[in-house]
Amino acid sequence: MRALEATRPINEGVPSIMTNTAEMEMLRDSLRKLLAEIASPEAIQKWDKEDFIPRDLIFRLAELGVCGLTLPEEYGGMGLSILTQFMVIEELARRSSALAGLYIQCASYAGRNVYELGSEAQKQRFLPGVCEGKVMFALGLSEPDTGADLASVRTRATLDGDRVIVNGAKRWCSGAEYCDYIYALVRSGPAEERYLNLSFLIIPRETPGITITRTATMGMRASATNDVIFENVEIPADNIMGGVDAWNKGWQQLAGPTLETEKLQPSAIALGIGEGAVAEAWEYAQQRSQFGKKICGHQAVRHQLAEVQTKLQACRLMLDHAAGLVDRGEPSAVQTSMTKLFVSETVRDITITCQMVMGAYGYAEGFNMERYVRDAMVLPIYGGSSAIQKTNIANLLRLPKG
Repeated sequence: MRALEATRPINEGVPSIMTNTAEMEMLRDSLRKLLAEIASPEAIQKWDKEDFIPRDLIFRLAELGVCGLTLPEEYGGMGLSILTQFMVIEELARRSSALAGLYIQCASYAGRNVYELGSEAQKQRFLPGVCEGKVMFALGLSEPDTGADLASVRTRATLDGDRVIVNGAKRWCSGAEYCDYIYALVRSGPAEERYLNLSFLIIPRETPGITITRTATMGMRASATNDVIFENVEIPADNIMGGVDAWNKGWQQLAGPTLETEKLQPSAIALGIGEGAVAEAWEYAQQRSQFGKKICGHQAVRHQLAEVQTKLQACRLMLDHAAGLVDRGEPSAVQTSMTKLFVSETVRDITITCQMVMGAYGYAEGFNMERYVRDAMVLPIYGGSSAIQKTNIANLLRLPKG
């Protein structure tokens, strides 16, 4: 039984993200041609096995124009929709979640945050480099003792004239070892004033006093899951996100215009993983024979495959709807939380069902399926856990607490 290249799309009449324009389809076709060149099955297996992805791949994506996809033309971007960016993320994740992560660290963590929250000087400084793939941010939110309760971060920053001194530690800071900057949420005043004394800093990775170590993970390998320690790290005050006037405004920035987009990015990754898993199981079922016929002819398998296709379609529709709200600037907090909750948990279930279709081959190296399953396990955890999304939904819908 040969290993399957499960990156070939199935159901050509069913687009991965439902709202499509001719421009999106042209970009999708160009992206697929590039991925066939730079992300072969052998390369992807190598990245996963060695837990390493070449950072220079971002330059190939930048050449296609996708790194500045949603940024205005005045900064070198293309001025397209957030939905188009999610299409790119989904296509990348269908091949490799690590490649999708590389893209997000450039186009979103750097590009969208600077565009939405940065000062004009910071936009001029960073955004042209984002469009060229030369600027990548690692997101530094969580800490050893702080996960969902981000108002309790302990990494401390002191503003001293025209410089900021940083001490503390960040955990689950993916890509810190190869990104250019660590985009860190820090405590910038008394801890008891939880929401009033937070700031975001843009900290160059090579700054003296930074130590970066790696944590091995079951899935999402090659994305470099890092711990970062700051010991008397000194940066210019110009590296306060939004400028010096934004000191102590980190909570407003965290809950600002990029929050809903950042909830949907993991959903776009999940959709790509789900697409890849369904494609591989779908093709496998047409190759594998048992009891005198292809297993796609057995009712039990047919029902499993019909079920995962249906669930995948529901995920597409939810992401499309939520992304449309964000693009139009309409209220979307409930819908983005629902999408993150539903898509992440549904795709986890989809990959397990697809693995069952493939039996032992879905558990074996040499096929993509075992990687899809490993990657899917973290989907309900990262980017805002399912428990947090349920709390958000209940609170936003004003469910009484007693």
